[in-house]
This record gives sequence, C-alpha cells and structure tokens, in this order.
Amino acid sequence: MGEQLTWIRSSHSDSEGGACVEVAFAPRIRIRDSKNPTGPELQVPASAWAVFISAVQPEA
Repeated sequence: MGEQLTWIRSSHSDSEGGACVEVAFAPRIRIRDSKNPTGPELQVPASAWAVFISAVQPEA
C-alpha cells in the first residue's frame, strides 16, 4: 500500500478547476496537476524545490 500524502493546493490556483498545482512534502517533494490526481507526478529533492521556490518568489 502506498504512503498517505497530504496534498496542498497552490494559493495561486483558481477555485474553478483551472490551473491547479498541488504539492506533497515527503522524503522527495511531489508535484501534480490537481485536475488529474491519478495522473503523473513530478518528484524532486527538497534542495531542488528550495531553489525553485527561491527563484519564483517576487523580489521584496
């Protein structure tokens, strides 16, 4: 049986089923399209996720 994950939807996703990204924090960061929860997901190391988040955050 697979591990239980808590998926968190992006605060920038719209609530009408549009562009929705969800992330689960496990040993590897898991990213999926919330419109297709049984579809493919991307898994990256936490260090790569931190670099990505740093790069996409707006400058203060």
